[in-house]
Amino acid sequence: MDRVDLNQPRQATRTRLCEEPLDLLVIGGGIVGAGVARDAAMRGLRTGLVEQHDLAFGTSSRSSRLLHGGIRYLAQGRLGLVHEASREKGILWRIAPHLAEPLAFVFPTYRKTPWRLWKLRIGVKMYDFLCGGRNFGPSRAMDRDAIRAYLPGLNEENLTGAVRYYDGLTNDSRLVLDTLRSAAAHGAIISNYTRLEEASPHGDLWRCRVADALSGRSSELTARAIVNATGPWSPSLPQARIRLRLTKGVHLVIERERLPVPDAVVMADGRRILFAIPWGQRVILGTTDTDYDGPPEAVQTEPADVEYILKIVNRSFPSAGLKPEDVRATWAGLRPLIARRRGKPSDITRAHKIRMPHPGWIDVAGGKLTTYRLIGQQVVNRAIKRLGCNSPPSRTADEPLLEPEAVRGQSGILPPEPSPELVAHFCRSEWAVHLDDIMLRRTSWHYYLDDRQSVAAQVAQWMSELLGWDSEREEAEIARYGDGPS
Repeated sequence: MDRVDLNQPRQATRTRLCEEPLDLLVIGGGIVGAGVARDAAMRGLRTGLVEQHDLAFGTSSRSSRLLHGGIRYLAQGRLGLVHEASREKGILWRIAPHLAEPLAFVFPTYRKTPWRLWKLRIGVKMYDFLCGGRNFGPSRAMDRDAIRAYLPGLNEENLTGAVRYYDGLTNDSRLVLDTLRSAAAHGAIISNYTRLEEASPHGDLWRCRVADALSGRSSELTARAIVNATGPWSPSLPQARIRLRLTKGVHLVIERERLPVPDAVVMADGRRILFAIPWGQRVILGTTDTDYDGPPEAVQTEPADVEYILKIVNRSFPSAGLKPEDVRATWAGLRPLIARRRGKPSDITRAHKIRMPHPGWIDVAGGKLTTYRLIGQQVVNRAIKRLGCNSPPSRTADEPLLEPEAVRGQSGILPPEPSPELVAHFCRSEWAVHLDDIMLRRTSWHYYLDDRQSVAAQVAQWMSELLGWDSEREEAEIARYGDGPS
């Protein structure tokens, strides 16, 4: 492999960020920031995006990996949110088919629970209707005998039947990265490991200082408007005027043979629902929904989280007998929900909020992975109104995220096969700097592979050859990866 000096493209990025005023500076490289950057760049705004960690570092690489309207929101009467998300999942299926795979969900029903069969039969038909008649597949009801045959090992005590409906499976971190690749192709300037240190208004501009975590250098730039899309970190910015209630969601990964479900299965715990989601040779189990008040970067899976999820799964599938040692990997993320102190975390709306507390400073928070494109469009509409510029309407719902040849073998629902060419692509074209950037977010190898430690050692060797690391740096990268999020 030809050696790559990452300092040169990062220096070029800093120069581009600072050489003339930006129309829009996006703070935060998660899914919402990516959606804003793509929409703004496609409308001709001079757009920059900075992220203090890696791209998709936080919530946006630690979700349930679902594109969904939120069938449980029907029971809460939030029809507008369901319709909005249902429309958006169809748009993503059209513009990013490699990251939107139709997935059937089976929801067993039982006596003496809030989820009655007759209610869900009505609910899934309403769900199809709110998708505009263009859901990923038609819903249907299943009687007791049919669901017993379809899901062997399912708990049959008080079982009354089931409904089967459709949502979609995605790859959350790949959706972020491919959206940012699209943004960059339209002129957006993307810089990860770059922290906003200071921002203050001066006339019609915001003056900002950003620091490169790799070189330690600080740079000054100016922007006509700033979007705070930092998710759980939003309230920590001095200019922000948004209050959040952070809730933790934990997911477990097990081997598919330990729970060989043909479709995703909904498992109810009272009014809360959890999922068993087929993912290639693995199954994703989750999620929890508990309040969290620690540092966003320190969120972790605790033994109690594992115990809770396995208890619900084993109650739904008594013969599975899952134990903690069956868990191959875990991840924990935070939902940046709009603050409402009362009520259970799962009762808080997943709607988003866009505010401009200072002229030219826009806070955006809340929302769902599924609706990120729409949120980005609405944020840019607000920014354009503030800037008073004559920009064309949004095209993000119509233009493909990337062309098929730009994603083949590099991006998809399931992890690709490890190869030195692929690692070189991630470093040259997808802003990968550290070993964990590749193992966790570019590929999901950390969560999917049994031999992830040996793969990590091989990837570190390929990166050493490509980036010119010495043995000390290579060992440090392996140690950093070992201490990464879980």
